[in-house]
Amino acid sequence: MSTSVRLGGRVTCRVLTALALLTGTAYGGQDSLERVGIVTFVNVSGEDRDRWIGAGIAETLASDLPVLPLHRVAALDGEVVDEIVARRVLREQGIEWLIAGSYQRVGDDLRIVAWLLDTETGVVAQTVTADGPLGELFVLQDRLVAELSALLPTQPAPSGSTGAAPTDGASSSFTLSTAAGLTRPGEVFEGPPPPVPPALVSRDAAGRATVRAVRLTAPLRLDGTLDERVYTDLQALSDFIQQEPVEGARATEKTEAWVLFDDDNIYVSARAWDSAPESQWIANEMRRDSTNILYNEGIHFTFDTFHDRRNGVIFNVNAIGGRLDGQTTLERNWNGDWNPVWDVRTGRFEGGWTMEAAIPFKSLRYRPGRAQTWGFNIRRVVQWKNEMSSLTPLPAARGLPAQFMMSLSATLVGLEVPTGGRGTIELKPYAISEVAGTRSGASELLNDVVGDLGFDVKYGVTQNLVADVTVNTDFAQVEADEQQVNLTRFSLFFPEKREFFLENQGTFAFGGAQSSGSRGGGTDTPVLFYSRGIGLDKGREVPIDVGGRTTGRLGKFSVGFMNIQTGDVPDIGTRGTNFTVARVRRDLLRRSNLGFLFTGRSVSKSGAGSSETYGIDGVFSFFDNLNINTYWARTVVAGPSDDDVSYRAQLDYNGDRYGVQAERLVVGGDFDPEVGFIRRDDFDRRFGSFRFSPRPAVIDAVRKFTFQGQVAYVLDRAGLLETRENQGQFGIEFENSDMFTLTYTESYEFLKQPFPIAPDVTLPVGSYSFQDTEASFALGPQRKLAGTVSVQRGRLFSGNKTTVGFSRGRLELTPQLSFEPSVSYNRVDLPEGRFTTNLVTTRAVYSMTPLMFVSALLQYNSSNDSLATNVRLRWEYRPGSELFVVYNEERDTLAPTRIPQLENRAFIVKINRLFRF
Repeated sequence: MSTSVRLGGRVTCRVLTALALLTGTAYGGQDSLERVGIVTFVNVSGEDRDRWIGAGIAETLASDLPVLPLHRVAALDGEVVDEIVARRVLREQGIEWLIAGSYQRVGDDLRIVAWLLDTETGVVAQTVTADGPLGELFVLQDRLVAELSALLPTQPAPSGSTGAAPTDGASSSFTLSTAAGLTRPGEVFEGPPPPVPPALVSRDAAGRATVRAVRLTAPLRLDGTLDERVYTDLQALSDFIQQEPVEGARATEKTEAWVLFDDDNIYVSARAWDSAPESQWIANEMRRDSTNILYNEGIHFTFDTFHDRRNGVIFNVNAIGGRLDGQTTLERNWNGDWNPVWDVRTGRFEGGWTMEAAIPFKSLRYRPGRAQTWGFNIRRVVQWKNEMSSLTPLPAARGLPAQFMMSLSATLVGLEVPTGGRGTIELKPYAISEVAGTRSGASELLNDVVGDLGFDVKYGVTQNLVADVTVNTDFAQVEADEQQVNLTRFSLFFPEKREFFLENQGTFAFGGAQSSGSRGGGTDTPVLFYSRGIGLDKGREVPIDVGGRTTGRLGKFSVGFMNIQTGDVPDIGTRGTNFTVARVRRDLLRRSNLGFLFTGRSVSKSGAGSSETYGIDGVFSFFDNLNINTYWARTVVAGPSDDDVSYRAQLDYNGDRYGVQAERLVVGGDFDPEVGFIRRDDFDRRFGSFRFSPRPAVIDAVRKFTFQGQVAYVLDRAGLLETRENQGQFGIEFENSDMFTLTYTESYEFLKQPFPIAPDVTLPVGSYSFQDTEASFALGPQRKLAGTVSVQRGRLFSGNKTTVGFSRGRLELTPQLSFEPSVSYNRVDLPEGRFTTNLVTTRAVYSMTPLMFVSALLQYNSSNDSLATNVRLRWEYRPGSELFVVYNEERDTLAPTRIPQLENRAFIVKINRLFRF
């Protein structure tokens, strides 16, 4: 008797019924069936001369595997077919566990991979690999028998049963929750069952996917040509799903992708078909880490290496080899300044372009254990037609940041990482030489020649925990900050760019406030840890003598600890200070978390004693678009502190068609996080907004309209209204990626004390009501000249204001040479005085290769009458090792001479070298 079934969409199996049945009195006399099945192994090489091997492996395993209590082994043979039907029939036949696998010949060598599959869930619980010469096939089979014997489920027969004698009576069963490398206790495996070889992906009706990583048996030549045999032998990941312009539709341009690995690297390769000629593609950025790469023809892929469905690493590649990488935390905090060691090559074929990327396992952090389950997604951007698609569907409402949504990633199985990680060391010494001059007195320019040495060390405490140590830290290679015009009474926020603080920066984010990026402090929400407060004071650099930090994951906990010692700067009154930061955050539910943060400095900014800040925060995320952000925090400083608490509660629903946000934020008058950033204090803020974003089906040129209104009330802690802002906005997003926005704002401000809005203009105490209108048009990145043109006209406090600007500009001359101009002109006419501010910024960039470029940043600011220049050459001459040549100067535009007078200058050469042990 035989029964035909279908397995995995690819194998027809005949279940051999020569199975002994065991009857036990504990089961009420009923027959008990618990069986292990074996399917003929798949011939990955595809060579006819090797077809006999698959059946031979299966027969050997069926004959040699020891008979286990309540288990018998059946041999299965045939061809691979429908998985769901097969698993149901197998369960009906009593097959609870299935041994399947593949084999591949490489020259005279053979690789056999076997995996143990739970037929009820379809989940591969464990894999076993045997490599060796083809002539030692029987030795390899014996190795498989030995390893599988240790993995097969065991359970003693009930008392009184016929069959194998019972053991000691203890029950020991193999379960998915303890299967090494696939799941951890309590972890939920989301998505369809793993694909059966040779398939690389399986999908379910909800759009979720499970992807199989494939081990390479031969070296991969990283050249972008995709001519190795692996790309023809393996089926590709394909059938991408649109995010824009038609959410959920099939992508109009075909994309094929593969995830491969060997002992050292994980590889992501892609073949991007394109119906347009190359002359029509948008590929105009080669410089590493330029955000313009996001708006080019590109492949973006993500790894959730801890499979926590919250945090991940992102790699972006455009068609000419430009690369942008970064980390995302809690699906929203973005750290684009993190630069891991990895490599990528792009190429061309008739009908599109190709990409091959290699990421060393040493550049990533992941859970302990050799077998791994990660989250993975890959997205294709076809910029010339403004289309985005991905392997698993992403919501259109999130736009480009949708790639942060690790919760929507596919499940990546079959991956094996090196057993190392613990004890690995990265040493990065540097040498620097500098010639610097500062004007002293009326005309003398003093020059000093200095040199220095230092180093950074990165130590892998475990595979998922890393320690960093820095000695005699120098940040001379960091690009100058872009200046900003400030007509408000609040402080400006500048992002962190220093390498030591960048990896896992998002671990220290607190309360829903971003701790990185240009928008990090642009709202009233305090940033409790702001790393730029360490090593900088009163605009001057403060030496960092030594610093250490540990960041990573411990099960469901994200942890971070940092301790830094800075030196004295007597001429500005800065004393040596020790900074301490500690962060713990625990994952809850599917996408939520609860955390604690402590920061402290040994010397308070006031110089009297120390200061500490501590707080608890929670992020509770439901479905894909609903988030609740909360925190409570307190500061402890010398002196009166009756009102030293801050707390926040925010509800945010961000769907594609509708968006709603409500918030209550309180910051006490004595709340002062001295290792953080606070824009304003002593207030109670209530905020609400509503958005409606329809997608018109009858206007071909328009992708989406946006109608939005918001109201903000800010009272001081005594109940006095300080700020009221009512705003309405209308926007049009065009199909070609251009955007138009019209904004009307009504404002009320009460000044408790005089406000110096300009050097010679001060506004008196009192209340002010004013309103303004702003219109802006953003030219899409497909244009040779891109950027945002804006005009703003209206009242400002007691007078009038006119603003004209051009921001985020980019003029493409060639894919290697571009200019990035920005201009801001503000004319303010107040009864207290008139003034004009002009800010002109121009950056010229020439990229010799994706890893070598020179940039020149020129900035003129009429507010402080300065003309600043920063010229910077960066060459990554080998992965992780860099040469910097930097020239800085600042001139006074009010000097009596016709040419702005030179105030200071510096010429710096810095080289570092990465050693990995």
